[in-house]
Amino acid sequence: MTMSPQVPDNDRPPPAGLALDRWTWKEIAHLLVDLPMAIVGFVYTVVMIAVGVGLAVTVIGLPLLAVGLHGARLIGRAERARARAMLGVRIEEPSPMELARRDRGFFPWLWSSIKDPVGWRAALYSFVRLPWGVLTFGVTLVSLLVLWPVLPPVARFLSNVDRSMVRGLLSPSDELERRIAELEADRGVVVDTAAADLRRIERDLHDGAQARLVALAMGLGLAKEKLTDDPEAAARMVDEAHGEIKVALQELRDLARGIHPAVLTDRGLDAALSAIASRCTVPVTVSVDLPGRPAEAIEGIAYFTVSELLQNVSKHSAARSATVEVWRTGDRLLLQVTDDGRGGARMDGGTGMAGLAERLGAVDGLFVLDSPVGGPTTVTAELPWRDRERQPTGEPKGAGKGVGKGAGRGKRLLGL
Repeated sequence: MTMSPQVPDNDRPPPAGLALDRWTWKEIAHLLVDLPMAIVGFVYTVVMIAVGVGLAVTVIGLPLLAVGLHGARLIGRAERARARAMLGVRIEEPSPMELARRDRGFFPWLWSSIKDPVGWRAALYSFVRLPWGVLTFGVTLVSLLVLWPVLPPVARFLSNVDRSMVRGLLSPSDELERRIAELEADRGVVVDTAAADLRRIERDLHDGAQARLVALAMGLGLAKEKLTDDPEAAARMVDEAHGEIKVALQELRDLARGIHPAVLTDRGLDAALSAIASRCTVPVTVSVDLPGRPAEAIEGIAYFTVSELLQNVSKHSAARSATVEVWRTGDRLLLQVTDDGRGGARMDGGTGMAGLAERLGAVDGLFVLDSPVGGPTTVTAELPWRDRERQPTGEPKGAGKGVGKGAGRGKRLLGL
């Protein structure tokens, strides 16, 4: 979300008086420029709407209207800048419409452009400004020539109306409009993160388990060729292949744990966080106080957030101990990871903190890092609590978990 430059307090207009101070001259200049700006805006708006609506029955009408609304936004931006400089109006910039987001498709872009409330309010501002511009130009010019003694209060009154029009039509519509833009940006973060995760999984499969299984297949092929000529060598090769199978299975388990661990699905956050805490290089105390289980997506984000934070504790903190606390407050799920290490962690320090903050922000979460030099480091994350949907009654218990009479025998045959 883009914020308007803030006008210093000493640039605010003083109370209206009879003196021709610098603010009065700024207001007079603004009022005199109203007419040419209003003419430009009015002509642009009328032509844009007439052409866009008139050609709406053709294939170019609505695209021209969409582009015209982007142009109306630019006029609104220029008017806000003029009001900031000349009138001291302090308003936020509306959320930007991203012209480059054509990757979503032409029609979604066209629809979002045509229904853009900021563009339509800027067009309305340009349309209604022409009669007001004529009035302000005439009154200000007459006051400069004839009504000089009352020029300051007249200029203040007219410029106050201008301030109200800018705030009413050119400021962000409401918090909802800003929130929509934030969610649009967050959606991009989610898409990028998902794509990066898929690339990582593909790379891990290609470089790890797949390569190992290819080598295993070649080894078994050689063993098959030697089976009749050199049974002892074939037996040794089969024994080596047996070891390779166990390594490949472990790599696949590690990869599956990185996607979504079975212990999290089966037993929830308490058991899953205890499992990753046991693999940390420093002692970790885990405390989970939840009335139930949140939605699977929220539970997964909480799990992977703690997992990455504990990896940072192991790799970078030089800590002697750490704690993990998870609890619910109202409709929010909170988690806190603390270590007694050397501290000094930063969001841009290359430890993935910025990525965690983006992932949490994408689901309306918060991420707070407190890590003074010398420690301790405390990371607090907050996620929305969403209730878990009920398991479909038709799904058999234990489905997909590898449960069956042959499972144990298969493990014994593999030597696992």
